[in-house]
Amino acid sequence: MKKLFVLLAAAVAPFGAALACTNFIITKGASADGSVMVSYAADSHGLYGALYHTPGGRHKAGALLPVYEWDTGRYLTDIPQPARTWSTVGNMNEHSLIIAETTYGGRHELEDPTGRIDYGSLIYIALQRAKTAREAIDVIVELADTYGYASSGESFSIADPDEAWIMELIGKGFKDDGRGGNARKGIVWVARRIPDGYVCAHANQARITTFPKDDPENCLYAPDVVEFAREIGYYQGSDEEFSFSDAYAPADFGALRGCEARVWAFFRTVADGMDTYTDYAMGYNKTNKMPLWVKPRAKVAPKTVFDCMRDHYEGTPMDMTADLGAGGHGCPYRWRPMYFEVDGEEYCNERATATQQTGFWFVAQARPDVPRDMGILWFGVDDAATSCLTPIYCSATEVPACFSETNGSMLDYSPTSAFWLFNRVTNFAYMRYNMIAADIRKVVDAWENDQLQTQVPQTDAKAATLPAKKRVRYLTDHSVRTAQALFDRWSKLDKYLLVKYMDGNVKSEHAGVLEFLDGSGTAAHFVDNGNGRDIPDNIQFPGYGEKWKRAVAADNGEILKVINE
Repeated sequence: MKKLFVLLAAAVAPFGAALACTNFIITKGASADGSVMVSYAADSHGLYGALYHTPGGRHKAGALLPVYEWDTGRYLTDIPQPARTWSTVGNMNEHSLIIAETTYGGRHELEDPTGRIDYGSLIYIALQRAKTAREAIDVIVELADTYGYASSGESFSIADPDEAWIMELIGKGFKDDGRGGNARKGIVWVARRIPDGYVCAHANQARITTFPKDDPENCLYAPDVVEFAREIGYYQGSDEEFSFSDAYAPADFGALRGCEARVWAFFRTVADGMDTYTDYAMGYNKTNKMPLWVKPRAKVAPKTVFDCMRDHYEGTPMDMTADLGAGGHGCPYRWRPMYFEVDGEEYCNERATATQQTGFWFVAQARPDVPRDMGILWFGVDDAATSCLTPIYCSATEVPACFSETNGSMLDYSPTSAFWLFNRVTNFAYMRYNMIAADIRKVVDAWENDQLQTQVPQTDAKAATLPAKKRVRYLTDHSVRTAQALFDRWSKLDKYLLVKYMDGNVKSEHAGVLEFLDGSGTAAHFVDNGNGRDIPDNIQFPGYGEKWKRAVAADNGEILKVINE
């Protein structure tokens, strides 16, 4: 029996592994507002969604930085601090440098047990030390080659206001140098600049195939990336035909269906001609490879990227709302494990971009038409399909209390934590998804459109009149206040949904959810029987979908059948 294997990713947050992350990359020539955008979902069943901040500063000679493995908290080593480091908030620094990741794993024999810099540390240390994407690539390579790479195969999205890159790397395994060290310490890697006007994506499968060897403006790589593959026996052909992903991370059914399919879903949303690759995305034809990047049919707006992170393969053969697995209420989620067996045959549940186990997610914008300290990290927690993004300016020196890593944990509920609040709402939505999620989405769209179209432009205009230090304080205060306003709005939404949908019934309303949130939020919003006792009238009982009813009848119809005499 063939075993399906999906490459799973680790998150870049302390002490909690995340599985199967997703990145979309939009160059400035492909975006509607001229910004470079990178999206990311840190998807983990054990990750607490929080926003992390590291202040920048100057360091004395001899100062050391302790390095801890992001997934486990394991101490790895101390490394020298540079004279100057930059402030970071989430996966963005004060210069609008963005770094995100997905883990593809690759050949496990290339993992180095002696490595002292893991993938998460590479990201956050690079954000502290680099101002541009090219500088970040240099920092990542230098750190991994100097201290040894402690993780498996990784794809990085690296972007600044001018350009965007996809970088893929993997370790070299272990070979005893005779002195107790590793003669193969370091990484093999390739980084490709995404052509302006195009979009790219990766989702836990290495995607760089062949690449130019004589175009350093657009392609950088380890000097031994081809020769090492020959040495190990992964490749025997010419330099020109060498494919990084085929050598270091050959794809199987699971890598296509569980990983590449997410890239395909994004590409088909923004570009034409992607139905040609349906058989590839479904794992049926791995020779029909998608391109590394595609040109969108129209300029891609930030809101489009937000919504692409909410995808469940709607309108495709893998639509998660359409089959019996969605239950009687169209729930687009399948609880783990991803695979199940029936009568000796193995089957897979889909793994879409939006997933229930997201810890945090973001869409970062590096904007070339404003000062670099005015980049925006649109940040959210929990399932992207039923959560909301709020703007955090990249120079913010304070994290909103509702997003703080000290406010609750995966084992400690906090009533002031956005992560717990959004999980309350989302988990309630799973009960009757086709109705509750629609109400949530109205609130999401209203909030995000208002921020994009009104609040951010007004904030930008005010900030542009301020000197640098006052601008940073103003943008920090705005980011904190706005995040708290979103938290307060979600608190009202939480109460509204419970009152409206309690026990599987639906109470009738005088108006919709937006009116409730913008109004008093009292019982007068709902229809009562007119007797002055707040007793609801015209309660609705929506029942189940047709497919579900037919399935129940087929399964247990003889017992449930009504007999009319």
